[in-house]
Amino acid sequence: MTKQTHVPDGVSESEALERTTHMGIVAHPDDLEILGYHGILECFGRADRWFCGVVATDGAGASRSGPYAGMSDLALGEIRRGEQRKAAAIGGYGSVVLLGHTSADVKATNRRRLTQELGELLRACRPQVVYTHDQADRHDTHVAVGLATVEACRALPAEVRPRRLLGGAVWRSLDWLVGSDRVALDVAARENLAASLIGVFDSQITGGKRHDLAVLGRRRAQATYHESHGADETTALDLAMDLTPLIDDPTLDPAAFVQERIERLAADVRDRIARVGTGEPKGTA
Repeated sequence: MTKQTHVPDGVSESEALERTTHMGIVAHPDDLEILGYHGILECFGRADRWFCGVVATDGAGASRSGPYAGMSDLALGEIRRGEQRKAAAIGGYGSVVLLGHTSADVKATNRRRLTQELGELLRACRPQVVYTHDQADRHDTHVAVGLATVEACRALPAEVRPRRLLGGAVWRSLDWLVGSDRVALDVAARENLAASLIGVFDSQITGGKRHDLAVLGRRRAQATYHESHGADETTALDLAMDLTPLIDDPTLDPAAFVQERIERLAADVRDRIARVGTGEPKGTA
């Protein structure tokens, strides 16, 4: 499939890209609405903030059942593109760019074409904040797009790079992150908008994956279980991994970066068991 750019309010493509303040770069149609909702919400109804969504693949390899069971990859891909355009209209996105790659191409060891395309879009948009897949996701295509996003940001001149790069969760929750490694994003406002956006993707929901229930349920659960002491401060949270250090320091290895966070979790678990097991009060050695 060829690249498509959709601008819901009808301004020119160049104007739509140039006004971008928040950008989501994801693997599949509906990933924007799952991990990038904070950015969508930050821009909704604002004249001074605009969300640009970038979807790397056609989504044609998705599981399917019910009325979509016998559908070809080509037909399903077109439906998913149409659903993404509808979501962009409902969410008031400044633009949505559908790159149309296959998952196989994105997962290939040579991601040069995707990285180059993302770099061109980042230069055109110059977003302040970018949302993409975190590097601990258990979906290969998600990790590949997240890595390509990091590579594209690193290739930009320092003055053009996003101020913040956040990695959001789809196929692995991020509530395991400890301390400052966990970025909590309040997304309680406009729950009706959140439900409407994810509900657009009937090919996924009726096709066998209840993302409409799972996404809203995860956000509510994360708001309650974010802190063990004290009342809930919100009714919906998205959690993210701050990937900004990976673009501030291009020498950082993404695998080592994530491993450090895993090791901090391991140390937290180990130290808690040791402390509780010996009856030592919290805060002692």
